[in-house]
Amino acid sequence: MTRAELILRTSQLVAEGDRLQLSPSLGALQVWLQLSDELLSNAWGSMDRYHLSWLMVGKSRSIVRGRRMQPDEEAAYVREVAEQKTAALRMSLEAADRRQMPFVGETER
Repeated sequence: MTRAELILRTSQLVAEGDRLQLSPSLGALQVWLQLSDELLSNAWGSMDRYHLSWLMVGKSRSIVRGRRMQPDEEAAYVREVAEQKTAALRMSLEAADRRQMPFVGETER
């Protein structure tokens, strides 16, 4: 992917992350996480156990186990995860756009 494509797609995912925090939806979160994981992996390479920001994304501090989440719990979970992953996407955008860092998936125009 080109740098312009990475910047555009990352910006779109950041905007969607902001929307998820305002209007939480578990289904939308799951799709958004998959898309953002694919984009970040294609751009920067697969993340391993040393990438702490990735390890914490999706790990809610108040996870509900053994029962279906109540609507308020689900909304809080979606907001928390969306906030964490949006922060990771913003770091990617900073690296690609403002710092012009080379990335694994970069191609010529």
